[in-house]
Amino acid sequence: MSTHVCVYVGDELARYGFGEGHPFGPDRLGAFWTQAQSTGLDQHVIQCAPVSVGQDVIERFHTPEYVARVIRQSVSGEGYLDGGDTPAFPGVYAAACFVVGSVLDAIERILNGKCRQAFVPIAGLHHARRDSAAGFCVFNDCGIAIETLRQQHGLRRIAYVDIDAHHGDGVFYSFESDADLIFADLHEDGRFLYPGTGRAEETGKGDARGTKLNVPMPPAADDEQFYPAWERIESFIGQYNPEFILFQCGADSIAGDPITHLRYTPAAHGHAAQRLKLLAEKHCQGRLLAMGGGGYNRGNLALAWSAVVKALLEE
Repeated sequence: MSTHVCVYVGDELARYGFGEGHPFGPDRLGAFWTQAQSTGLDQHVIQCAPVSVGQDVIERFHTPEYVARVIRQSVSGEGYLDGGDTPAFPGVYAAACFVVGSVLDAIERILNGKCRQAFVPIAGLHHARRDSAAGFCVFNDCGIAIETLRQQHGLRRIAYVDIDAHHGDGVFYSFESDADLIFADLHEDGRFLYPGTGRAEETGKGDARGTKLNVPMPPAADDEQFYPAWERIESFIGQYNPEFILFQCGADSIAGDPITHLRYTPAAHGHAAQRLKLLAEKHCQGRLLAMGGGGYNRGNLALAWSAVVKALLEE
């Protein structure tokens, strides 16, 4: 192993959570990092402190009206930021800004050559829409990352790959008509799981038709079904020659998650990371950013995210 992977760890990032006992609680980062330390993985990565951003950066993707609402409810800590899935809490705005800022700092480091790849464990909040929260996701750091890669760094062809059990609807529908956003999502069939989207027939709109790949998986799908499905993802991404790859590696697709029904092992996540790294080396100078996404069984996310980081470290 060589030290070329940035991993973002710190209290500011851990604070993005909806209270003790909530599936998306503030203990998720600690569960991963304890595992990384116990196996010595922490000794091989570049540890980076969380970074925040200002309102103007959030508004590269989100509407000013929605951002203002989050700021208001962050003070009171009351109510929901969507129809009833994503509760406000005191300081939610600051916590969400650290998620976004850490993702954008990772992008800067990758593009500046300070690291080859990066992993932000509390990130990949793929449900938030431009004008609302959704599914525990306040700000869509994935969408902000895509807009930032374009507006600030001049990149056009960006690949977004998602193996979270839930469909990345906030990314998909925000860029459904964007032919330069190559989207590939392996998720539990929406007939059985929130948010109910991501049908195989959804391949993009207008000029973007064919640039999106949705692969719905049946409940109880395991590694035996994952690997052939993953080959479809890999060949799809490879044909577009991306300039940067974003990888949402939600661990809620591992067997034993309390709110989903897929049954992969952490080896699936390690395999996906290893193969994406090879694609990144081939097409875009190794530029690959992994984001933790979902995962509500603490042991599962610790093992799956560790497998991702280990795969990124391997030569």
